[in-house]
Amino acid sequence: MAALLALGGALCWGVGDFLGGLAARRIAVLTVIAVSQSIGLAGLATWVWLADEPFPGVSELLPAAGAGVVVVLGLVALYRGLAIGAMGIVAPISAAGPVVPLAVDAVQGTSPEALQWFGIGLILVGIATLSHEPSPSGGSQVATGAGLAIVAALGFGLFFVGIDAGSDESATWAVLVARAVGVSLAVGAAAVTSKALRPERSLVPMLAAIGLVDTGANLLVATATTQGATGIVAVLSSLYPVVTVVLAWLVLGERLNAAKRIGGAIAVAGAAFVAAG
Repeated sequence: MAALLALGGALCWGVGDFLGGLAARRIAVLTVIAVSQSIGLAGLATWVWLADEPFPGVSELLPAAGAGVVVVLGLVALYRGLAIGAMGIVAPISAAGPVVPLAVDAVQGTSPEALQWFGIGLILVGIATLSHEPSPSGGSQVATGAGLAIVAALGFGLFFVGIDAGSDESATWAVLVARAVGVSLAVGAAAVTSKALRPERSLVPMLAAIGLVDTGANLLVATATTQGATGIVAVLSSLYPVVTVVLAWLVLGERLNAAKRIGGAIAVAGAAFVAAG
């Protein structure tokens, strides 16, 4: 059951990223995030209400608030990268986020295990393969969206660090606070930059779907960790870029050369190894 729940979470995250990238091709990224994350926030608030857990306290949830800030920055970079670049390149690179908490652990004296070092190596090889493409002058250049994908991975990795530190008393409250802070930041940034928070009516169902599948992924993965080994859940849920890449292939007709396909597979496999450790 845990494996099925984790795969369901990966499916939801992958669909959400694909839809987020599509929406960001038509309207401002901040509008996509502010509207979709607000819808997701309502779902998370319902989750916390049903869980009926006591409020842990402000100081205990401060790391979760910080996680909410960095994850929005990561989402901005991811959706923008998916909008301007090939999803088959951007999505696998963004899966490198688990390397960040490993680096934090290493600084604190906890060295990664051999399997995780192997995963890090695979991620670096995958990113190097995905991040370069031929330039018009005949040389090599950074692939469009690759830099944003790396920023997204950094944001998601820092989110893991913050949400872990803020979940000691209550994981449900930590996720809710992170989302609430993220929504506030996105709405505020949209207001400052004069981005419209009322998208055209035809896009509302897509934005609602992004918020709902993201909330669904959080619920599925959180439930999976209570019913099975966390390592297995982490590995299976980290496969979400595969869903995004497949959807880009089926829906958009996106095609990558053999080297890029292999690079993407290596990067995702590396993320799975890091999570397995």
